[in-house]
Amino acid sequence: MLQSLTHYGIHFLVPLAIACLFFKKRWFIAYLIMISTMLIDLDHLLATPVFDPNRCSINFHPLHSYFAIGIYVLLSVFKKTRILGIGLCIHIIADMVDCLFM
Repeated sequence: MLQSLTHYGIHFLVPLAIACLFFKKRWFIAYLIMISTMLIDLDHLLATPVFDPNRCSINFHPLHSYFAIGIYVLLSVFKKTRILGIGLCIHIIADMVDCLFM
């Protein structure tokens, strides 16, 4: 229960806080962009089984690989891709927290 609350809290509340604090004039668009980064979980469909509660997704799924994470961090640096990069990094942090609970 605590793991789910933490995981989904990071997925939904942290992007909202960042959008409201740092992107005040366009907080709603920033929030939607950051929430849309959950689409990287589509790479879970490539795994067998699709869902395994005892599997850490970090460096298992292609869009959760260390290489991809490096790209997400790089996206956070540039102004034009910053919101997307921050959202992707938040997503990875949420998944890392799941790995810590295992």
